[in-house]
Amino acid sequence: MESIEHRTVEVNGIKMHVAEKGEGAVVLFLHGFPELWYSWRHQILALSSLGYRAVAPDLRGYGDTEAPSTVNSYTCFHLVGDIIALIDSLGVDKVFLVAHDWGAIIGWYLCLFRPDRIKAYVCLSVPFRPFLGRNPKQKTVDFFHSLYGDDYYICRFQMEAEMAGVDTAYLMKNILTTRKTGPPTFPKGEYGTGFNPVTPDTLPSWISQEDLDYYVTKFNKTGFSGGLNYYRNLNLNWELTAPWTGAGIVDVPVKFITGGVDLVYTSPGMKEYIHNGGFKKDVPTLEEVVVQEGVAHFNNQEAAEDVSNHIYDFIKKF
Repeated sequence: MESIEHRTVEVNGIKMHVAEKGEGAVVLFLHGFPELWYSWRHQILALSSLGYRAVAPDLRGYGDTEAPSTVNSYTCFHLVGDIIALIDSLGVDKVFLVAHDWGAIIGWYLCLFRPDRIKAYVCLSVPFRPFLGRNPKQKTVDFFHSLYGDDYYICRFQMEAEMAGVDTAYLMKNILTTRKTGPPTFPKGEYGTGFNPVTPDTLPSWISQEDLDYYVTKFNKTGFSGGLNYYRNLNLNWELTAPWTGAGIVDVPVKFITGGVDLVYTSPGMKEYIHNGGFKKDVPTLEEVVVQEGVAHFNNQEAAEDVSNHIYDFIKKF
């Protein structure tokens, strides 16, 4: 990874760390939770070799990017504002957007608020409607309840302490290697086995000890509050985006890629939404849905070459 360049840019009132390589049209990669720019290491190398400028930031609150201390500094407007400022700093009007997990949610907001800055969008794992355009008051409670059990209102603000009680290396290995389907759940009152009740003794072939060590080093330094604060703003995001209620994505070409055993894809109602017309109704510009059989949530790492090929095959048309 020595050939990937790193720099810090001022965006939207914070300092953001950016990794990049290559020249040409910009492909902007947004990571999820609990990840870093590093999650796109394979795609950065692949797309830069194909004539693109691959750019991947550590998002607000992650890695070497600044992490504001207040919870309400992580609304969708802050997150989108960061990315628009980053695009401005790159000296381009539009980018190809590729995003995964929480990055995918930011990607949908970008396509909704600023479609003028996005040439095309390759979305991984999280489709449009589940987090946007509907009242999440009850949905958010249900989501956190699935994570933290009956003590949702307490654990919502104690999750950092519970995660801090677990070795970061185990925690990251536990999350990144999970193949448990359906919504992620934690045992009530403790992290326990977390996302993955069968954490393997050895790492799968698609992630090395060196890769895991990179994540561990960064999260040992920053903790997880920044990433958790994204979830804590789901209700506020709905309130702030009331003017867009019912709006869909109509101006940006979209390709969606998910693993067949992804924990989002296998959550109740998700396959029906994706395949039975709901997704296409909300995103009329959806051109293709790809399901990678046997692949789990972190498909940009587990099936890196396949994801890179799918990205290239889509964006080369524009």
